[in-house]
Amino acid sequence: MAVLNKIRQRSVFLIVIIALALFSFVLADLIRNGGAISQKSQNIIATINGKEIDRTDFARKVEQASRNFGPNGTNLQAVNYIWNQEVKQVVFDEQYEALGIRAGADEVSQLLEEGLATNPTFQNDAGVFDRAKMQEYVASIKSNPAAYQQWKDYKLSLGKTALEKTYLNMIKAGLGVTLTEGELAYKMENDIVDIKYVQLPFSSIKDEEVTVTDAEIQSYIKAHAEQYEAEAARDMRFVFFEEAPSQEDENALIAKIGKLAGEFKAAENVAEYVNVEQNSTTKFNDRFVFKKDLPTTVADTLYNMSVGEVYGPYKDGKFIKISRVVAHKQMHDSIKASHILVSWKGLGTAGDTERSKEDAKKLADSILAIVKGNKSKFAELAKEYSADNSNKEKGGDLGYFAPGRMVPAFNDYCVDNKVGDMGVVETSFGYHVITIEDQKNLQKSVKVATISEEIEPSEKTISDIFTETTKFQIATKDADFAEKAKEKEYTVRPVNKVSELTENIPGIGNQRSIVQWAFNEDSKIGDVKRFEVAGGYAVVQLTAKAEKGIQKVADASPVVKPILIKEKKAALLEAKIAGGSLDEIAKAQSQTVKNASALNMKTPTISGAGNEPKVVGTAFALEKGAISKPIVGEKGVYVIEVTNKKAADGLDTYISYASQQTKTQVNAANSRVANALKEAAEIEDKRANFY
Repeated sequence: MAVLNKIRQRSVFLIVIIALALFSFVLADLIRNGGAISQKSQNIIATINGKEIDRTDFARKVEQASRNFGPNGTNLQAVNYIWNQEVKQVVFDEQYEALGIRAGADEVSQLLEEGLATNPTFQNDAGVFDRAKMQEYVASIKSNPAAYQQWKDYKLSLGKTALEKTYLNMIKAGLGVTLTEGELAYKMENDIVDIKYVQLPFSSIKDEEVTVTDAEIQSYIKAHAEQYEAEAARDMRFVFFEEAPSQEDENALIAKIGKLAGEFKAAENVAEYVNVEQNSTTKFNDRFVFKKDLPTTVADTLYNMSVGEVYGPYKDGKFIKISRVVAHKQMHDSIKASHILVSWKGLGTAGDTERSKEDAKKLADSILAIVKGNKSKFAELAKEYSADNSNKEKGGDLGYFAPGRMVPAFNDYCVDNKVGDMGVVETSFGYHVITIEDQKNLQKSVKVATISEEIEPSEKTISDIFTETTKFQIATKDADFAEKAKEKEYTVRPVNKVSELTENIPGIGNQRSIVQWAFNEDSKIGDVKRFEVAGGYAVVQLTAKAEKGIQKVADASPVVKPILIKEKKAALLEAKIAGGSLDEIAKAQSQTVKNASALNMKTPTISGAGNEPKVVGTAFALEKGAISKPIVGEKGVYVIEVTNKKAADGLDTYISYASQQTKTQVNAANSRVANALKEAAEIEDKRANFY
């Protein structure tokens, strides 16, 4: 009782202690996990003009896009596709809101009808869109959350399409070209000028004769900073350790396959023996082939072997093989045939036919009877009855083909019969009424049965490669990466200017994990890490970091240096120009005076010099007979004299030119508006943190 009384007396004190303990526990958890604000930020993949893009919703859309792209699309392609959609949606939604643009229900319904009009699911028996069919479909998928969400997304996208169409139409309505501007376009195309000119080409001064310093490049970059903005980038180098089979692995497989030679030679049913999974990884190929179709390294041997003989083991690419000659046969290497394909309901070739298989057989037999009696009717009947649209208009002519190119039953008929024979053959495409038109180059062919197994690294080899990789990784921790690689005769592969959303690394393919490591704040220049990649391991070293900002001199130099060289050459060439006439200038510089006629402003190309808009523009600004000052063009420094100017005859109206210019502006509006809104947007992109 005494203890209980003491507890009661100090209850307030105990409550405070417990509260503080609970608070410290919660606080520690928040600190450990980055706090509530940090947790929220971890669920935000981007912020566009203040609007947060939820990571979960973004991931759902990426997953759907990946399914639509199919097996050939990559995850990052899907990410970038959805990203562009999200950015566009946010910047356009702001415009819709500011202008009060709304998509009416009737407008969305109309778009639904247009979008689904050709889908058989939503058509009635007459092949016309049926709203009741659409309502039935929506009701049927409500129990499937994924399908129903996809439907809602589709309907939402149509609403967005309606809004975008309205918005862009409003902009396009404000675009137009006046008749005065139409007249200017006409004049730029039809006013012409003739000139004489002297060109002092930039190529007359060697690049080595002009010096451009890093300081000059830096000054140019600073003066044109907006043109030389660079995204964050990383430089890396790596050594690839391939999990390739060793010579011991190859020898072991040769011994293993070699033990089967006796059984293989004695086997009565060769196909059955080859098709046993334990014997061969490839199945028996039951067809005759020519010498050119045999493995190059053993073609002569196999082609000249007797039936029943076995050869091997031998290496063919990545496989160890044993081959047995099953049969010889004289066969034509080129066959020409025509066919009439009769299909039936249910086949992929059926089209809209309701014909049954039995009716198809009767039709094929009746066609065969007709063409056997009168071959000239074959082409006519092919046009009428053949389901093969690729050649029915050519009378069913398939041209020449090699044995083995057609489906088995079709191929066998053409190989086993002679020119002029006709017959009916069934394949997965339907019934073929076949006529053999020609056969060429009769020669020996062979049927070869082959046991094969791919050469793969053993567990010991895989373990040895891992050990070798690990040793190299450890060795480079406190030593020069390139020197250690050189000691072991490893190939070091540099990878420069890798951006944050790079997906593929040359030589090792899709490696987002490597790129993410390179951009991790904890990764320092000189750090080395081993990565498991397709076919082996990559030991990677981070060699340089470049943060977002203005390009460095070394990075911008390949672009800027030629510009500065050109400017310096222009100054040198201008200083050389002396004389009062073109002849004097040309003679002093060992050049010739050239002529160029009918130049216009729309296509400012000078014969013998190329595209020179500044030179042509200057010509139109001069009076006839006037000589220009030196003009710095694209290919050199020019001095010109105008020999003739001719203004085009005026038109009664320039409406056609104005209309064409308006059309050009309207056609470009969609992309220009979207790009302008994106460029003006404030975007915080965190995709690289998640993908």
